[in-house]
Amino acid sequence: MRYFLLIAIVLVSLVSCNETKDTEVMNITGTVKGLKKGTILFQKFEDTVLITIDSVIVDGNSNFKFSDKVESPEVYYLYVRLKDGTLKDDRITFFAENSDINITTNLKNFGSAAVVTGSENDKAYRDYLKLKNRYVIKNLSLIEERLKLKNNASEASLAKIEDKQRALHSSKYFATINFALNHKEYELAPYLVLSEVYDANIKYLDTVYNALTPKVKDSKYGKELESFIVNRKKTDTIL
Repeated sequence: MRYFLLIAIVLVSLVSCNETKDTEVMNITGTVKGLKKGTILFQKFEDTVLITIDSVIVDGNSNFKFSDKVESPEVYYLYVRLKDGTLKDDRITFFAENSDINITTNLKNFGSAAVVTGSENDKAYRDYLKLKNRYVIKNLSLIEERLKLKNNASEASLAKIEDKQRALHSSKYFATINFALNHKEYELAPYLVLSEVYDANIKYLDTVYNALTPKVKDSKYGKELESFIVNRKKTDTIL
């Protein structure tokens, strides 16, 4: 009886280990509507080099699958190489983590039409992109306003537009920092600081870093932010 009980415990342990192992891998499924022939490239940056982790040749079936073990949630990319060998001029940028992720898009609007589900960091990232886009639209309106003035613009009117652009830029920085603080439990937070507001006043970078949860501080982008702040402080001191 004890022998059979021991066997049962071992089997349960093995099943539990396998289940744990499965949850520690990112599994991506998806489709690119309209892509008949070509190659889908699965990529990320290692140091400063963009590397291809895997690829799928499309020949009639535009569905794809990729898997990778993500040591710490980070940004990955999908590119499409068309049948003539050229790369499409846009890409899908998404926040990867160890989960089941689905990505759907179409060939015509490959990057902008992408719908990503299954990643909590990416869900927050999409919310940030919507926030960022509002500032992009406002800035485009100011550029359009300036162009309409053409050669009839006075120095005063140009200065007024420039003041609005500077104020908009500052507002975007504070909105980004606030967004990072409100998402301090996500690895997205230090990534946004490094990619969007790296040249902000060092005290704001410190504020975000100090607010991060221990898990996020120990992540890829958390460590990079810590190192960046240390180097910034050294540089600022020298200057």
